[in-house]
Amino acid sequence: MVDVSRTFTVQRPRDEIVAYLRDFAHAVEWDPGTQTCEQLGTDPVAQGTQWHNESKLFGMSTSLTYELTTDRPDHLVFTGRNKTATSVDDMSFRAADAASTEITYRAHVQFNGLARLADPVAQLAFQRLAGTVPEQMTQVLTGR
Repeated sequence: MVDVSRTFTVQRPRDEIVAYLRDFAHAVEWDPGTQTCEQLGTDPVAQGTQWHNESKLFGMSTSLTYELTTDRPDHLVFTGRNKTATSVDDMSFRAADAASTEITYRAHVQFNGLARLADPVAQLAFQRLAGTVPEQMTQVLTGR
């Protein structure tokens, strides 16, 4: 099992940040491992919307189907699944002031079957990768 968490502040109002991040297709811009991420269907984004995500981490490619499982103004959760893992991207938001938002980003990956043998190595790898998310997400959200 992998669990990583980062908290950081972005100089943008909470509603703008949540509106952008609730469309998981934007993960190609802020998630260093995401190669492609496309919404399944054409309905407006809402709880239950799904995306097909292709990621490449440390030389290994994987495909997951993500679903928006929590959709609130202060909390978004995307749950991705395939045969070998369940991945949860959990983001909570708190207005630091009128122009700034504190974001807590948590990633949790539960491996299934033999893939669980990778847990210790995956934890170290995800810790390193998670260290890049605040800077990349901040750059995307602030246009810098």
